[in-house]
Amino acid sequence: MDSISIVIPAFNEERRLPATLDAILDYLHGADFTASEVLVVDDGSRDATSRVIQDYAVRHPQVRLLQNPGNHGKGYSVRRGMLEARSEWVLFTDADLSAPITELDKLITAARERHAQVAIGSRALDRSLIKIHQSFFREYAGRIFNLCMRVVTGLNFWDTQCGFKLFEARAAREIFRRQRLDGFSFDVEALFLARKLGFRAIEVPVRWSHAEGTKVSMFADSLRMFSDLFRIRWNHLRGQYR
Repeated sequence: MDSISIVIPAFNEERRLPATLDAILDYLHGADFTASEVLVVDDGSRDATSRVIQDYAVRHPQVRLLQNPGNHGKGYSVRRGMLEARSEWVLFTDADLSAPITELDKLITAARERHAQVAIGSRALDRSLIKIHQSFFREYAGRIFNLCMRVVTGLNFWDTQCGFKLFEARAAREIFRRQRLDGFSFDVEALFLARKLGFRAIEVPVRWSHAEGTKVSMFADSLRMFSDLFRIRWNHLRGQYR
């Protein structure tokens, strides 16, 4: 099997990271990858996130700590991890591991069978796979965002915001060296770029459970995400993604 890099953006995640890293390392130990690495990008955390990662790196050589110069956002962190990854496939997953790491098998299998360079986990294709739902208000806001995203960008995905996405290495490099948004709407931008660059992106239903402690502000971040949809279109029209 090919090699895999797993990128985890982290901001004040000292409590959740140990369980997440244990689960990922256990999975990698039993998987058939030729090589693996786990890149945890600390986005200017104010707690002991960096120390937790460093402790794991001492005991597990495949764990690497990347420290951002201050707090720059999830998009910035994922971009940095993607561009520093060394493997043939690169997955980014949220630090809460809302989608179990074992769902990576589904993404890789689907990407190979459907000759795709990008495979994204989706909560919307099969909602029976959701074990713990978000609040009704968050789910409804997510559906409104998806509708607006489709209208503004022309993308045809049902769930762009699930934090579980797999990229072939070449696609990751070409997409993320052009990707510019630092906030939570970077997912849409990455998928917009994938289409623009001619990479095949597919949506795959995955198991998912809502975890408390989200860093997304229901109001401030949501407003920014909606405005970012127009920034993506504007960047495209201005030739910023060449």
